[in-house]
Amino acid sequence: MLPRLLLSSALIAFPGVPRPTAEVRTVPQGREYCEELSARLAPLPGAAQEPARSLAEEGMTMCREGHVRTGVARLRRALRTAQGR
Repeated sequence: MLPRLLLSSALIAFPGVPRPTAEVRTVPQGREYCEELSARLAPLPGAAQEPARSLAEEGMTMCREGHVRTGVARLRRALRTAQGR
């Protein structure tokens, strides 16, 4: 109760502070998501070039070894790299 009251007080005292939203984004914790990211990466023209290729390989290896969060992070980075971002 006290933390909620403190948060409410802070929001009133500092109106420019962004308010927390009810939506919470989470990373799916399964190898299926790794496969989905890999499938999204495959058709991209930059997927076969470095560093996207090695990032994707590392990501899939980590997913297979049970390190899904780290693997997903590498696969997402590979996607961004392959897209030229």
